[in-house]
Amino acid sequence: MLGPLRSQQSVSFHNGGAMKNVDLATVAGFGDEWSRFNHADRDDAELVKFHASYFHELFPWSELPKNAVGADIGCGSGRVAAVSRRCFSGHFHLIDPALAALDVARRHLGHRSDVEFHHASADDMPFADGSLDFAYCLGVLHHVPDTESALRNCVRKLKPGAPFLLYLYYRFDGLPWWFKTIWKVSDFLRLAICRLPRPVQNGLTDVIAALVYWPLARGARLWERAFGARGLERWPLSFYRDRSFYMLRTDARDRFGTRLEKRYTQPEMRVLMEQAGLRDVRFQSRAPYWTALGYKA
Repeated sequence: MLGPLRSQQSVSFHNGGAMKNVDLATVAGFGDEWSRFNHADRDDAELVKFHASYFHELFPWSELPKNAVGADIGCGSGRVAAVSRRCFSGHFHLIDPALAALDVARRHLGHRSDVEFHHASADDMPFADGSLDFAYCLGVLHHVPDTESALRNCVRKLKPGAPFLLYLYYRFDGLPWWFKTIWKVSDFLRLAICRLPRPVQNGLTDVIAALVYWPLARGARLWERAFGARGLERWPLSFYRDRSFYMLRTDARDRFGTRLEKRYTQPEMRVLMEQAGLRDVRFQSRAPYWTALGYKA
């Protein structure tokens, strides 16, 4: 488990004026989500497995320098950062535009002197360009108004040759028409649910987790046990087949409570990363899609 929430370390705030390149309603929604799903008492093994689903195949933890300086950009509750912190020695910046979310992350990791917290967007990060030995941004930049600008600013903070891991929602590349139709229907629901009062959103997304996510995810697990991995890519929500109901509730809230969402094909994401100044871009061969690693040119 992450353990009990601890006393809070100070937070640096972005300098002056309105925060750049954020959708305020989306930021507020994520603040509410991470306050509600703070992952304080979750099973550690599940969080480690969740972390590995993004990092294991691509990320070069063993190649980082001693006393590396890294960043989790859009850290949310800190559930990913809590595991990442075990993977390297050095200094860790946690950045999020939602103060409520950052407060949860701070209560998980604020007892560490090697972790620093910043209330800022990807376009407002208050540390020097060329100062990071690595960074990652998972499931964040598809929720900002100008994804290209945000990614360029993330890359600008890296040292030359530093790795950057990025996860953006995929546009269901290669999947059949019926799968995409299901998503289009769900997106109409999202556009309606995300504008409802917060308690109603929370109630409806819990119902969706129970009546849609859980049956599909557990059905995918039964399919895998009976027939192996063949065909799982076309099974909606198969990525969640081994996730707890708490995780399903979290991600149902994430998906249907979010006002701003974008999706990318793999070629589009490659161009996005290369134009931002990343080279040697490689994509993960398994879900979640798309997860990719690049190095600052």
